[in-house]
Amino acid sequence: MSHLAIRVEGLSKKYEISVLNKRHDTLRDQIADAATSVFRRNGSERAVGTEHAAKSHTFWALKDVSFDVKQGEVLGVIGHNGAGKSTLLKILSRVTEPTTGFAELYGRVSSLLEVGTGFHPELTGRENIYLNGTILRMDKAEIGRKFDEIVDFSGVEEFIDTPVKRYSSGMVVRLAFAVAAHLEPEILIIDEALAVGDAAFQKKCIGKMGEVAKSGRTVLLVSHNMGYISTLAERAILLERGEVKFAGDTARTISAYLDDATKKSYSDLREHPGRVRGTTPALVAARLTDEKGREKETFITGEDWFIEIEYSCPDDTKLAGGGFYIRTRSGMRVGGLNTYMCSQPPYQIPAHGKMRFRIPKLPLNTGDYLVGVSIGVHPNEGYDWVNDAIAFSVVQSDFYRTGYILTSEHGPSVFCGSCEVLEEAPRPNASRSNAWGA
Repeated sequence: MSHLAIRVEGLSKKYEISVLNKRHDTLRDQIADAATSVFRRNGSERAVGTEHAAKSHTFWALKDVSFDVKQGEVLGVIGHNGAGKSTLLKILSRVTEPTTGFAELYGRVSSLLEVGTGFHPELTGRENIYLNGTILRMDKAEIGRKFDEIVDFSGVEEFIDTPVKRYSSGMVVRLAFAVAAHLEPEILIIDEALAVGDAAFQKKCIGKMGEVAKSGRTVLLVSHNMGYISTLAERAILLERGEVKFAGDTARTISAYLDDATKKSYSDLREHPGRVRGTTPALVAARLTDEKGREKETFITGEDWFIEIEYSCPDDTKLAGGGFYIRTRSGMRVGGLNTYMCSQPPYQIPAHGKMRFRIPKLPLNTGDYLVGVSIGVHPNEGYDWVNDAIAFSVVQSDFYRTGYILTSEHGPSVFCGSCEVLEEAPRPNASRSNAWGA
């Protein structure tokens, strides 16, 4: 087992969930139950004219999960909300105990399960860095050697001696990631950490994760962002209702997830599994259409492409804008458009509404594509963000009208252009020889 970093065998986690059984025989009973609901919300139960009985049922968050992770490997864990991903990571991080089965981890473990994990709110950023290092069994000198690098990466130098409870959520997650990645644990467990923060910080995180992987440390990464998973992970497992539905190379695992998760043409976003953790649910729906507003899921290179993004926020929300991005199923981003690109500052859109974007003469080659959508209160600060919200396909066509049919091997982009072939007079042998000999 010396080559293994993580070994999971038959891991299961059961919860007993109590449910209040209520029988409403009459309208009076229904009214009485509504009147007493305020007491139940305060923790006391009073039966008024109706029978109440506590029932419970068993919920298996994980069922017989088994897998191995080799030392130095990056393993992605993907699945819908409620699939069991967070439960798995909590067991591996020793936050909770399994019901059956076991998990063995060979090495020093650092976990970043949610914003502020392992941070004491009353302590300063500096004190929390040393606290986390101590938990990882590092001495003060070891932590000190990494201290400046951690602070520089996190970008919170100005507030490093301020209690963490006064940090914004973005500041907390930047510092937490910097601590987890720089204190050199042998096993790093991350749940959606890369999804929080602005685009520049996410780019830094991906770069750092690549360094961590190349350094021989083991990484277990959970994310709804298939771009991160495909960029960083060599293998992945797909969880569904607590069970391993698929395990294998990253591309095939992502394909299995997307086949089930992503709808074409129209998508209700209110409970979409691709919503980024920590954002406020406000995106309502996304719809792909033709120029007449009819739903459409298959396009031809060179025709106009439209997307409608519906959203609704509280009236006092000050939204700056929103937009979308398109990527291939393998995770490569091919472009996007947002309201900031389409208008001059100051940036502002209403709290409720619909954005309709148009790409004239769609410059994408044949293949399957995914669209992520977002709205924000600042060009670099998202309010709600849903990855892989909707999908569409581009089919083969004679785009150039020359009989030359493009295939996926030509790449995702299609260039509009022209070529002029010029004929030159033959050169004498002597001058050709001199030219090649120069």
